[in-house]
Amino acid sequence: AVEVMESGGGSVQAGGSLRLACTATGLTYPRYAMGWFRQTPLKDREGVATIESDGNTYYADSVKGRFTISLDNTKKILYLQMDRLTPEDTSTYYCAAGLGGGWAHLGLTTGNGFTSWGRGTQVSVSS
Repeated sequence: AVEVMESGGGSVQAGGSLRLACTATGLTYPRYAMGWFRQTPLKDREGVATIESDGNTYYADSVKGRFTISLDNTKKILYLQMDRLTPEDTSTYYCAAGLGGGWAHLGLTTGNGFTSWGRGTQVSVSS
């Protein structure tokens, strides 16, 4: 079974940066996708960024130009570099993984296709 675990959350002031990491185990299928989602108690889950194993990336409009998703295919580690953070980015961030390819763009908005989810890591941005 595929398992994922996040790390790297924390507290930062507005304008600062954080990098999240997600380690996947059991991910042996040649094609797969991974992604970052976030959710607060008052909001529905929101797709942040997704990436396919062939390198295609997709971003939510709210983070384009500020966040960068990347994937170490050898080590199966997913990263999310978050720059120019704002208080609106405060949330619990979840890592997810799914098998196959060609669906990560739609998966960004629906979450469909992602079958393995982490427990989340908290990101807090103060003004």
